[in-house]
Amino acid sequence: MAPGHANHASHGTKDCCAPSPDRSQKHHGMEHAKPHAPTGHAHHGHHAHGAAASLRGLTTSATIHCLAGCAIGEFAGLAIGVTLGLNPWATMALATVLGFASGYSLGLRPLVKQGMAWTAAFRAIWIGETISIAAMEFAMNVTDYHVGGAQAASILSPVFWLGYAAALPAGFLLAWPVNYWLLRRNIKQHCH
Repeated sequence: MAPGHANHASHGTKDCCAPSPDRSQKHHGMEHAKPHAPTGHAHHGHHAHGAAASLRGLTTSATIHCLAGCAIGEFAGLAIGVTLGLNPWATMALATVLGFASGYSLGLRPLVKQGMAWTAAFRAIWIGETISIAAMEFAMNVTDYHVGGAQAASILSPVFWLGYAAALPAGFLLAWPVNYWLLRRNIKQHCH
């Protein structure tokens, strides 16, 4: 996504997650059909600053949305693994699989509600969501493992909750720059 057009997704179009090469012209009307007159360096700098701020806000929103999806599956996987007494690696594998499942589901839901078929919606989001979820799950599981949550004796143990609580901000912090890059490159589109 080009930084100057970072907020176009909020206009509620049905194809908000499908890349469109002419979207910027539709968004700004005919003003792109003819060259702009020079407006001075200060105006250009202000526009670039606004676009960067808009992209940062969009990245934060997309990362929070991704974290919500991953956190559901991550918690379920950790809780099941710890309750069943699985070893930490099996517990983290289960948490990762369920994190991907819930992350994809949360990404697909708005598109399906807009009328897209499940397969078309998945094709529209899978690359960006896969990269984003993978980064987030990596950070969350590494953090949880080192805090000791995946090795907790039960979900009633404080270390289980401490591990999960530490994993959430770690997932956000690693996924934010990844999502920024994905959105800037128009690999991931955010329309939630």
